[in-house]
Formats: sequence, structure tokens, C-alpha cells
Amino acid sequence: MNADKMTTRAQSNGMRLDLSLIQQWIGQHDRLLDLGCGDGTLLIELQKKHNIKAFGVDINMDNLCMCLNKGLCVTMQDINQGLSNFATQSFDTVVMTYTLQTVYCPDRALCEMLRIGKQGIVTFPNMGYWRNRFHLFWRGQMPKSKYLPYPWYDTENIHLCTIRDFEELCAQLDIRIVDKIIVSENKLGGLARMYPNVFGASAIYRLTQQGGTTQ
Repeated sequence: MNADKMTTRAQSNGMRLDLSLIQQWIGQHDRLLDLGCGDGTLLIELQKKHNIKAFGVDINMDNLCMCLNKGLCVTMQDINQGLSNFATQSFDTVVMTYTLQTVYCPDRALCEMLRIGKQGIVTFPNMGYWRNRFHLFWRGQMPKSKYLPYPWYDTENIHLCTIRDFEELCAQLDIRIVDKIIVSENKLGGLARMYPNVFGASAIYRLTQQGGTTQ
């Protein structure tokens, strides 16, 4: 299924767009680890459509209870304390959706993702989006939006970045960007493709180690 069809499907079933779009990069029967799995929406969808072997990690007890009630295999763990309990290359895919900007050391988290999994999939809000720039310029305040819904003093988002920042970090860490999708206001627009750092509200990346392979 192509990205445009997935966008339509996500809008019709109420699923968050990034969760719908990344499914094209998940293989049948994959061993998948979701770091910051939330209420398990993605894992349930992937189990239905791809028959994955799913495992989730989250620090929020309410999220974990919702996952357990859905029959998912999850554990409480703080990503900031490390992921050494997961063996190298023990998963086909490791996912972090809207989690990277909440961890203390995003660079370390990315490296651990690609140690544990053959490929990593990351989604994050783009701080360089034009609406955020406009808000800062005219109001002189931190922006609030669908992708950044919390006030600055009460947010989990401690390492916000732009698309350009993220790609520079990948280059520094010798991480290969296999695919990317730039989303603007819940759709895939031409301007977002042409000028992603300005017109992309959020970004979706598929990553491997240099020399690594994906299915």
C-alpha cells in the first residue's frame, strides 16, 4: 500500500498518521520492539496485519495496564537507564514513535536501537516547522500544537530538534537513512517534500547501521 492510500486509511479509522505510514516498512512475522509503546495501538495493529512477534517497553503504568489488557507482552523500563537487557540484533525492527525527543540522550538511544534491531523506525515533531517559527517570532513563546501539545513547564519533550538537526546527528553517528516521510498537517504535501525542514510538521525515518540491511 502506498503512502497516500495509507494517509486516507489513517484518516478514516482515526489512527495516528505516523503509526499507519510506518507499517509499510514492517515485514511479516517480524520480531518488533516498541520503545515507548504507549497504549499498544501500534503493536495491536501490526499483530493483526503483519503477524509480528511484538514486545513493548513503557514507563507509564497506565499505558502498561492498557497493553496488558489487550494481551500484549510489555515491560516497565526507563529507556534513559539503558537497554542492555536486550541482546544485540535480537529484533528485526525497533520502533520509537514520538519518544526520541523525550529521552535524556537521543544519540545513545539511536545507537542502542540499531544495536538491538536490524532496522530502526523513528518519528518526531519538527521544531523547524513554519508554524513553530511563526509562533516564536510573533508571540515570543514556545509553540503549542497538535504535535507539541504541552506547555513548556510541563512537557516530556526535553530534546526538540529540527529535521536538519536529526539528519546531521545521523551523519555524525554513521547511521544510514534508508527512507523518510515528511508529514505536514496530517497529509503528505508537495511543499513538505520540497522543503521538509520548513513545511514538515513531523518526520518519519527508517534507519540502519552503515552496511546494515533491511528486509
